[in-house]
Amino acid sequence: MGRGRARYTVHHNPREARPRQRHRAEVLAALEKELASLPPKGGSGRTRRVCGLRASRRHGRYLRLTRGGALRINRVGVRAAERLDGKFVVHTNDDTLSAEDMALRYLQLQRVEQAWRQMQSGLGLRPVHHREGRRIRAHVALTVVALLVERMAEHGVGNRWRNIGHDLRGIKLVKIRGPEGGLWQ
Repeated sequence: MGRGRARYTVHHNPREARPRQRHRAEVLAALEKELASLPPKGGSGRTRRVCGLRASRRHGRYLRLTRGGALRINRVGVRAAERLDGKFVVHTNDDTLSAEDMALRYLQLQRVEQAWRQMQSGLGLRPVHHREGRRIRAHVALTVVALLVERMAEHGVGNRWRNIGHDLRGIKLVKIRGPEGGLWQ
């Protein structure tokens, strides 16, 4: 593994860009309705609703206050957000990796983190805070084994885990065969 300088690469994922565009369109449509429902500007224009909209993490970046104190959609901010759709930055200090490898490893890391969250939510686990190294290692090992089983099932069946899990939930009776015979459960 190389130990060079810090490197940053910018990547574009078109599949991630489309949901972002749809989400922004929904937010802007809701914002248009909200702005239309505001009373005409009178006085300072700093009503509770206006302040709430400007402070909102969802709406605030798409709003601007005109010189007259009216609230409008910030088209420059919308275009700036559009330029970032589907783009992400990967940081590494390993100078032996190509930009493609960096993106693939980042996506693999995302998949592992997603599997971790799915496993914990699927099993109904509460957040676990381990204090001992051996317990942390065991927890990570179990998660990796669960992810491996998930991957093997996906490759064996040729379908996504979410679809496999959905199909498995419909099974109510299974015959288990062993060296001493079979058992219906």
